[in-house]
Amino acid sequence: MNQRQRAKMLLAFSVLFLASVAVAGHFCREASMVTDFSRKNLAPCLAYPFGTDWMGRNMFYRTLTGLSMSILIGVSAAAVSAVMALVLGIAAATLGKRADSVISFVIDMVMGIPHILLLILISYACGKGLKGVIVGVALTHWTSLARLIRGEVLQLKESEYIQIAERLGHSKLQVAAKHMLPHLFPQFVVGLVLMFPHAILHESSVTFLGMGLSSEQPAIGVILSESMRYLIMGEWWLALLPGIMLVLTVVLFDLGGTSLRRLLDPNSVHE
Repeated sequence: MNQRQRAKMLLAFSVLFLASVAVAGHFCREASMVTDFSRKNLAPCLAYPFGTDWMGRNMFYRTLTGLSMSILIGVSAAAVSAVMALVLGIAAATLGKRADSVISFVIDMVMGIPHILLLILISYACGKGLKGVIVGVALTHWTSLARLIRGEVLQLKESEYIQIAERLGHSKLQVAAKHMLPHLFPQFVVGLVLMFPHAILHESSVTFLGMGLSSEQPAIGVILSESMRYLIMGEWWLALLPGIMLVLTVVLFDLGGTSLRRLLDPNSVHE
């Protein structure tokens, strides 16, 4: 089995697993809210693989629902952030020195502020909750991809076919849409996918600190935050198993993005 075949299998497995978690979590939402004090604080067993919490809620269902919500937030925030990076990266490289200076200054300013602090401030200013977390994550994750796209566009501008298109009278918008976007598409897609794990981790971190989703929602950050007070009582499964599932989800997103980058790289055709 060569490198490309291995990358295809890994990408397919990642997509299948993450899609299954997202769909299963959607259907388990109501079951994750059911309380039954007759089964509270049960350790993992065949009937309850992830055990139950202090209110008798099924931790397996709560974990799936929380991961499903994290994937939804990650996909939404990463999509908005990637589009912002694409637009601003192209604008910085094609609209002249003044636009480049302004956009580069904004990029440096955003990257100069501690990431989690800026995310908390934006999320809090937007009223926290689902909307606040998505806006906060989207507005703090576009800078690296924008800088990468800007560099790619600056190299493309020196290409012969771009210069010929400009001499033929094509506008900057036409050159960007017809000649630059097809070249930038692989970098855009890979950058979009690789934003997912960062978005999910930061969403969980903000929620864990109490600045994200409300405590009524079975988010992973809420689950981990609530479980901290019960760890000293020996109820290790409340934090360990959801934490492992969160790490697994993030790792699969990262491996999927790495595999996609390998598949889109022309140099890997002969591997």
